Amino acid sequence: MEHRTFPSPSPGTTTVSSGRPAAEPGPTAGGIPPRTPPRTLRARRRRPAVLAMAVAMVAAGGLGGAVLYNSTGQRIAVLALARDVPKGQAISAEDLVVARIASDPVLRPLGAQERTKAVGLRATGDLRRGALLVKADLTDDPLVEAGQTVVGVATKRTQLPATKLQPGDRVLVVSTPESGQNGSTVRTPETIAVRVVAVGKADTDGSVVVDVAVAPADGTRLAAWVATGKLQIILAPRAGTGAPAPAPAPSGSAA
Repeated sequence: MEHRTFPSPSPGTTTVSSGRPAAEPGPTAGGIPPRTPPRTLRARRRRPAVLAMAVAMVAAGGLGGAVLYNSTGQRIAVLALARDVPKGQAISAEDLVVARIASDPVLRPLGAQERTKAVGLRATGDLRRGALLVKADLTDDPLVEAGQTVVGVATKRTQLPATKLQPGDRVLVVSTPESGQNGSTVRTPETIAVRVVAVGKADTDGSVVVDVAVAPADGTRLAAWVATGKLQIILAPRAGTGAPAPAPAPSGSAA
């Protein structure tokens, strides 16, 4: 039997299925063949960059969340109106609600901690639901001063001004004496300066009962006018309009 020997391939050469040596890449200028890194190595080299970008995005998101949290945390608790409150009415606990707003030096509403102090004070004007409560909206000026009495004045629609009366308004109650047979008046009209304490609801015929605060000496006289129904309620001149507000007339005096 004949035996044949084949030379073993030299290092650096590879064989192919045909038995012929495969061509090697040409040498570089320095005589060293180029080496191409495998794909897995290139993919691994890109991963640190992607990881760094992800870390940066997470940090940016955390910073934005911190800024949003800080801006939200600067809100303050203030008092607002839970419902409409007419002028002159005393503030009750049910009239107030706590609202949280962003701090602003321009806005100066009453803080939520002042809720107890606000309850019991009167509204200086018509307060609307949802409005912030400020110091100028409240007053501790009592409607009924010490020593005064409250008289209910029953009036018809024609005995009241067209302007709706509200608690705190200062008005004049004028007696309207009857005329004599020849057209002359029996007596000179008298006036009493009073302050509106409360205004009742109008009846079907338009009559309204108005509670007014008056000095004790004038209370009985006013009650006598109410019994006769011969009276008229007019708005007193406001301060600063050129005409001073009239003082209560002494008992028994004529205007």
